[in-house]
Amino acid sequence: MNTEELSKQIKELSLSEKLLLVTDIWDGIAKNNDELPLPEWQKIEVEKRYEEYLSGKLNLHNWDKVHEDLRNKYK
Repeated sequence: MNTEELSKQIKELSLSEKLLLVTDIWDGIAKNNDELPLPEWQKIEVEKRYEEYLSGKLNLHNWDKVHEDLRNKYK
């Protein structure tokens, strides 16, 4: 099956079927995420931020509070 045929079949799916398909696709990607290439600059940045985290230099935010603030901001 080529991508054009696949795209056509996806367009014919209901919204709930599309959501299930997307979930399956993301789950498949997550299982194989070690195969995804990570550019060297990203590796360096991740390591830098991790070191900042370990040394206590990062200003961390509570995720629930961030969500609440964003919801309130864009009501």
